[in-house]
Amino acid sequence: MPIKKREENKVSDIKKERRSIERNFDGLIVQLSSSNPTERRWAARDLTQYEGASGYLIAQLMKEKDISVRELIISSLIAIGDEKAIEGLIDCLKSDDAHLRNSAIEALKQIPDKVAPHIERLLNSSEPDVRIFTINILESLRHPDVIKWLIEVIERDENVNVCATALDLLAEIGTEKAIPAIKRVKEKFKDEPYIQFAADLALRRIGER
Repeated sequence: MPIKKREENKVSDIKKERRSIERNFDGLIVQLSSSNPTERRWAARDLTQYEGASGYLIAQLMKEKDISVRELIISSLIAIGDEKAIEGLIDCLKSDDAHLRNSAIEALKQIPDKVAPHIERLLNSSEPDVRIFTINILESLRHPDVIKWLIEVIERDENVNVCATALDLLAEIGTEKAIPAIKRVKEKFKDEPYIQFAADLALRRIGER
């Protein structure tokens, strides 16, 4: 059978399958678990209009392997933006899947007002990687407490990589308020060459600003 004809038949089959599922909440939940990624994308898109969809979208996101479906689920979670959607995206920061983690970080950057209430808890996570990912989110947060949070990180966090990430961001957005803490972190990690470099760079750029 010619390729074009096979593709036409495939599209026809998808349309028939879509028509066979009722376009209501229960039907869309069924469709979200379809073996066909196109069906899953349609369901993820259409579920944004229903309260209570976030939990189902998060559950599918955690097991979804198709990148295009993942991206649409994440877009739908951003659009819904309820507490369950935010918590689900935050949970993705702990995933072993680098693509899923990075997609979640980029998604959370888009909803700063809804993420801000969770920042202090995330910066106190027992997992250094989660603390680092949270600092990456701060870069786009544009929240009045960003500098305060970064100062608290370099003053209390004992993980050199976490502090280095915070110093990198302070070099970009830091103010004179951060200078005493930056000097103290230099002393705390006086044997760590990168901390010395990053701290000196932050101090120089703050001075220039």
